[in-house]
Amino acid sequence: MKKLDTTMYFITDSTNFTEEEFLFRVEEACKGGITLIQLREKERTTREYLALAEKVHEITMRYDIPLIIDDRVDVALAVNAEGVHVGQSDMPVRIARQLMGNDKIVGATAKTVPQAVEACEQGADYLGVGAIYPTTTKVRTVLTSVDTLKEIVKAVPIKVNAIGGLNKDNIHVLKDSGIDGICVVSAIMKADNPRTAAEELKGAFYELQQN
Repeated sequence: MKKLDTTMYFITDSTNFTEEEFLFRVEEACKGGITLIQLREKERTTREYLALAEKVHEITMRYDIPLIIDDRVDVALAVNAEGVHVGQSDMPVRIARQLMGNDKIVGATAKTVPQAVEACEQGADYLGVGAIYPTTTKVRTVLTSVDTLKEIVKAVPIKVNAIGGLNKDNIHVLKDSGIDGICVVSAIMKADNPRTAAEELKGAFYELQQN
């Protein structure tokens, strides 16, 4: 596995988009400098998920951006994606790691220090921590304080990303948190120009780290 860069982690949401528009937005985000992409599809059948994952992977491979499949180890393996992400109600990290192997990326969701430590010990490569702000996605969210985020960063040696309602105008709350990157959905997915949105978000995060 090459060096994992979670700086600008884009999570997709295909709701209300035609497939053509969705794939266009994925490619524009790639052009805008995202460093990791997670395909998240809660409503699709396995066959539909597979078909879309193959098309997204064709795009991400052109830009050398790792594709992470949300929840579904079987889909990740079937399309030879670079990794999988599991939540607290999904397959345990330990089993996901066994199935994916050591050369693939395994990410996990954590909302508390004990969850973070457990995921790390079971073989996670990175953590998504949040939600920092309420979100507009269909995923049920429980808010995580920035103080807890900081505690998680100190508690584990792996990469930690903040997630949940983040955009270029509100990520200032993450200053001095020690995180490795941000995860965004709506800020890119619903932007008028996904490429510009990705560029601006990435720039805002770099600025946050330097100041």
